[in-house]
Amino acid sequence: MQNFESAIGYGWFILTGALATVELTVFSCLLALLVAMLTGIALTTDSFVLRGAARTYVEIFRGTSVFVQLFAAFFVLPFVGISLTPIQSGVLALGLNGGAYGAEVVRAAINAIGRDQREAAIALNLTRRQALWWVILPQAVVLMLPSFGNLAIEIMKGTAVASLITVSELTFQAQTVRAQTGDTAMPFLLIMVTYLVIASVLTSFVRWLEKRFSNGIVSVST
Repeated sequence: MQNFESAIGYGWFILTGALATVELTVFSCLLALLVAMLTGIALTTDSFVLRGAARTYVEIFRGTSVFVQLFAAFFVLPFVGISLTPIQSGVLALGLNGGAYGAEVVRAAINAIGRDQREAAIALNLTRRQALWWVILPQAVVLMLPSFGNLAIEIMKGTAVASLITVSELTFQAQTVRAQTGDTAMPFLLIMVTYLVIASVLTSFVRWLEKRFSNGIVSVST
């Protein structure tokens, strides 16, 4: 009975880390989405400078480990006068890392829109910016969503690295329990189930968005 009560007690302790995991996931995904959209659009422009800057960012963040990026955000930025909390460092590293992968999704989706759509925009006397905003992006978003859903789940799983800079998320809490009780199986089984629940919520949300955007495109086209 005492062991059962102890398990319930540290179970709640571990689940408190879910709040930090959700916070990291939400803000990192928002940052990744913003960066991915801006960078992905930059990769499709005619400006050599914008394309070059965007490509440089993508290759740097895709070509280096998220661990290195996390430590740079937390330990290196203070040397240039930018001090971030562990949560802020985690959001910055995960968001910029996810944004680099998301930028390629945006670029590919924009390029996948047929030439006839671009010609129709020209026929309507739309500027390049208007065509992108009103014609290309609404259709490209439908193509992006499945990949963005996968990216959001990867970011959620990547929040575990924030435990290395003392963010009390799920993995950090489980490691704390294991160090204090010597129990390994139950804490990590609990966080595995919790990660699965969060991933299921993200998947359901993305599928809902897919239906909404798809219905919107169909209604406009008809």
